[in-house]
Amino acid sequence: MSKKDIGIIGMGVMGRSIARNMGSNGIELALFNRYIENDEVRVAQKVIAQYEELRNASGFEDLKAFVADLKRPRKILLMINAGTPVDDIIQQLTPLLEPGDVVMDGGNSYYKDTKARVQQLCSYEMHYLGIGISGGESGALKGPSIMPGGTKIAFDLVRPYLEKIAAKDHLGGICCTYIGSDASGHFVKMIHNGIEYAEMQLLAEVYGILKNVGKFTHPKIGQILHEWLKTDADSYLLYITANILQERVQGKPILNTILDVAGNKGTGSWSTQAACEYGIPATMLSAALFARYTSSFYEDRLRAAQYLEIESISKPKLSLDDLYHAYRSARIINHHQGFHLIAKASEDQNWNVDLSELARIWTNGCIIRSRLMEKISTEIDRLDQILLLPAFYKQVQASLGQMKKISTVIVNTSVSAPCFLNALDFAKAYSQKRSTAHIIQAQRDYFGAHRYKKKDDPDGPSHHHLWKAP
Repeated sequence: MSKKDIGIIGMGVMGRSIARNMGSNGIELALFNRYIENDEVRVAQKVIAQYEELRNASGFEDLKAFVADLKRPRKILLMINAGTPVDDIIQQLTPLLEPGDVVMDGGNSYYKDTKARVQQLCSYEMHYLGIGISGGESGALKGPSIMPGGTKIAFDLVRPYLEKIAAKDHLGGICCTYIGSDASGHFVKMIHNGIEYAEMQLLAEVYGILKNVGKFTHPKIGQILHEWLKTDADSYLLYITANILQERVQGKPILNTILDVAGNKGTGSWSTQAACEYGIPATMLSAALFARYTSSFYEDRLRAAQYLEIESISKPKLSLDDLYHAYRSARIINHHQGFHLIAKASEDQNWNVDLSELARIWTNGCIIRSRLMEKISTEIDRLDQILLLPAFYKQVQASLGQMKKISTVIVNTSVSAPCFLNALDFAKAYSQKRSTAHIIQAQRDYFGAHRYKKKDDPDGPSHHHLWKAP
């Protein structure tokens, strides 16, 4: 039997779906899954038996036999949990591989871990690619957005296989592109997920406003969101949210059965850490992350609700038109922050990420695909800050009044909507000709002699004032 094109390690949901996608595209596969007595036994073989598109694949529990079944240079895709499991499998693989072989990590690994692994395998004259893959189970099966980072040589070796399984954009382009060196692929996937956090939170806030202020039923909210899908607010997340709101179990809304505690798997917190590290005010993804954290204190929230009764100041007037336009502009601000963070990291790390091309591969296959992303892909090559582009700042400017009205509704009621409030606050702070930061600088110089620049000489020397003793 001939040797295989690609080896995949890990037959969980994503690994299995990627394998089926590759198999249906004529890629010959060797599949490996660990053996755990009485728990994980002959998993790869069972997956092959289950799916017709994998009939020509071979399955293994022995790593040495798995590696021996691959064509040289060997190309191995890891679809396993991030962290220690990745390091463990690399340690087991490296003695079995040879110079020129390629190891790809298709999980949501922390980008600094990926950077270290690139260097580690480079010392063995092997290649390591950190590959961001977005689209969930359905995307992995039908066509995800793929973000490879690492050496260009390694990408060129695996490019034909990745391009075969990737989604296509609305013009037929392949939603897979070389992102840049070392950890760039995993970094942009991490920020993709940060943008995703805020997109999801904004929709949760839209729901909260419509339900608790507008007093609309779940089916009615679903209808409203389905109407928004006919506009330039259309997105995959809006689509699934509209469907969720109309889903019923035994005649009742399914949402009534779901506990209001949101989970997270690390990429949101890593995105916030990166924003702090690179000094970018990504306030919306951070607000979305902390909203999830707050939701997790379920018992505390039940107790606090007994003591903190936040009543409406007045009966708010909710306009669906105001909410729609505020939502559209909040999304622009969220994307501005995410792309600004990617641009800054790319500059600092010398990744040379093409933001227009990145936005293009995010127009299909991935979770944050939308009409807005299509527009960003055609505009952002002019400048890396979205809110400085006329196509976007004009829209935000036109809806500032509506953003203020919705923020007033939020503040005057018991609804929690941190992303909407952050969007308006960021728009105000970002557009200030004169901020209040000079007070901060004076305070820092007063108590710590940290010095300050003068307004009439911003590029000149730093100064220290002899303040009055406290």
